[in-house]
Amino acid sequence: MWSQVYDPLGSMALSTIAAGVPVAVLLAALAFFHMQAHLAAGLALVVGVVVASFVFGMPAAMAGKAAGLGIVSGLFPIGWIVLNIIFLHRLTTLNGSFKVLQNSISGVTEDRRLQLLLVAFSFGAFFEGAAGFGTPVAVTGAILIGLGFSPLAASGLALIANTAPVAFGALGAPIIGLSSVTGIDQVQLSAMIGRQLPFFSVLVPFWLIWAFAGFRGMLQIWPAILVTGVFFAVPQFLVSNYFGPELVDVVAAAVSMVALALFLRVWKPREIWTSVVPRGHEATAGEAAAATARTVHPRADVLRAWMPWVLLAVFVFIWGLLPVKNWLNLLYAPNFPIEGLHNMIERVPPVVPKNTKEGAVYAFTLLSATGTAILLAAVVGGLLAKYNPLQLVRVYGATLWKVRYSLATIAIMLALGTVTRYSGLDTTLGLAFAATGWLYPFFGTLMGWLGVALTGSDTASNVLFGGMQKVAAGQLGLPVNLMGAANSSGGVMGKMIDAQSIVVASTATGWLNKEGEILRYVFFHSLALAALVGILVMLQAYVPPFTSMVIH
Repeated sequence: MWSQVYDPLGSMALSTIAAGVPVAVLLAALAFFHMQAHLAAGLALVVGVVVASFVFGMPAAMAGKAAGLGIVSGLFPIGWIVLNIIFLHRLTTLNGSFKVLQNSISGVTEDRRLQLLLVAFSFGAFFEGAAGFGTPVAVTGAILIGLGFSPLAASGLALIANTAPVAFGALGAPIIGLSSVTGIDQVQLSAMIGRQLPFFSVLVPFWLIWAFAGFRGMLQIWPAILVTGVFFAVPQFLVSNYFGPELVDVVAAAVSMVALALFLRVWKPREIWTSVVPRGHEATAGEAAAATARTVHPRADVLRAWMPWVLLAVFVFIWGLLPVKNWLNLLYAPNFPIEGLHNMIERVPPVVPKNTKEGAVYAFTLLSATGTAILLAAVVGGLLAKYNPLQLVRVYGATLWKVRYSLATIAIMLALGTVTRYSGLDTTLGLAFAATGWLYPFFGTLMGWLGVALTGSDTASNVLFGGMQKVAAGQLGLPVNLMGAANSSGGVMGKMIDAQSIVVASTATGWLNKEGEILRYVFFHSLALAALVGILVMLQAYVPPFTSMVIH
């Protein structure tokens, strides 16, 4: 048995710096030294294991097993999602249906800004609500590339758009996880988060278009942006406060897509924006050629082009339903406790009220995994599109070869995050935030942001820091519901800079080994939006009438 140590150097400042070294190495390797993502991740993992073992005192064998658990967790279920969504995308590209789909979306609107709202924000939110865990970025990134967006725009903007829905993603999984570790009623947490994120559900579409088209380009389509945001935010508030967390994003995304499509039938911008690159970047010849006039296809061809993606939505939604998931898990879902790691590490006060053992069980939920739903949708769609089984196998093999480095990167990133968690490095960083006194509502929100940036998951961040938020809120006399919700709401803004999401985006858009450029593009947006969430939480903690929004 090994107990975590959160101040191994006898100085919280020095211990915090030491805990942050692996993350700093990763970011520097990607953003400044332009290392390939899998090499940068490998370097950061080595540094993380060294810091965990030689500074924080984690037994080297445990650190190695934690890394191994992270690797298999990265390959399945996260890598499983990425592999199969790229497989589906390749099938639709090879038979030309993706081009038809691209032109059909252009039929709703030829304006690139409005396409961005429809695809990246509203359509992406549906997949976040139904599946989460990288699915929306993979789907929307691939579609945006097909529409002619530059790789930087498709990657970065898909990441920015995938923020406001994240707390209710995967049918409410982050909130369910937060409730399980804090003991706070999940309906209350859902309602509290539903009183924070709707502000950002209105703001993020404006922010998204500003990031792409600049302030003037944003103002030209403000009515459509407002419709998109409001018709997402209002259902988000109502469902989260009166029904619970499970279907918040699915309902809100559907309402937003329908509202925007209907609005565009009666309203058009004066200037049609055909640029496919974000402001501040020059279009290449290929990207400029992509902004050509669309082709009108027969209705039957359009329906066939949409068929694989409709199948994807249906399969993913069905797989996300709790009764279906439970039934599939009953059929086959073996658990593998990691010997020498499972229940061999203790989290200790002040992070938890009393010493608590950390479980380390790998759940191989093959049948109920979202990636399996995506694979089935791809196979069914491929067969309906007249691919024969041998062709499907060949395309799948080619897809696996194409994404091999991306899968390795995801696995190594998850290994780093898992070592960070089991060694207590992330908790040391969290305690540094918790020592900020009356400013804690702001910095506690940033703790959630940091947690998602490190782990790649709002669910994981909530499980990691939820208990600490509850303890710190109790010590400072703050409502525990507020800070529990703040961890999740702040965390959603870290989603765009976590290494896992960036690798998913670069893979989906075919912009391999450009992860550093994507990180530099989105980092400011991530930090700025997280700070705005922190300011809102500060207002809800201390300033009327915002304090009346808090559920006690």
